[in-house]
Amino acid sequence: MESVVQQTEISSYIGKILRDNFGKGPESIFVSIGHTFITVYIKNFLSPIEHVLLEQGRETTVNSIRDSLMQKLLPEIKAYINKITEREITEFYYDWNFHRRSGLFLGITSTPFSYNPAFSEHYDGKEALHREIFLHNEQVQRRPESLVSYQLHSRLILLIQQGVFVQIEKELIRLGHEEIVLLAKKNVEKQFLNKNCHIERVLNKKIIELFVASNASEDKGIIVFSLGAS
Repeated sequence: MESVVQQTEISSYIGKILRDNFGKGPESIFVSIGHTFITVYIKNFLSPIEHVLLEQGRETTVNSIRDSLMQKLLPEIKAYINKITEREITEFYYDWNFHRRSGLFLGITSTPFSYNPAFSEHYDGKEALHREIFLHNEQVQRRPESLVSYQLHSRLILLIQQGVFVQIEKELIRLGHEEIVLLAKKNVEKQFLNKNCHIERVLNKKIIELFVASNASEDKGIIVFSLGAS
């Protein structure tokens, strides 16, 4: 199946499953496929009840509700993508930007796609960006054991970090507090990254959106920068 058809099929399916389970679907969904990555950008997605809760300052409640529903939907979403792409999803991450009513899903497949028109392991500012991320992590959590990054297309950069959880976080997760640990970790990381003006300078592009997610069992974390024009 051609990549464009795969993207259309995945976009249609994600829109339907979100609409069926949240009561309101996204305005639009953009799917990108390249190398071993499938990204799903979700635009203007917020249900009426979520809107009310956010107006009341209850973002943690909205996040918890979405996490609960996503844990239920993840097996279905992964199974569908496996069927459409004929590739196993080995890792899956997601994050929401409630103030922009947007979201991002990232699936990592077991084998690469042959269709990689805009994917690149080399992009302008890569080494300087890695230095900024290492410095950032040393200030707010811990230096990752490894860091790799890719330009998925001209306006999307993905960073994958291995070895990101400190011992106290691991113990809290073992004690059953994974949800709050992941949320706190994400919030702290976003706050510091959003304040880092050096990243835009080294990439020579404005950061439009930032998505952050972690996988506790794999001790991994991702950062996705959505970029504007130079």
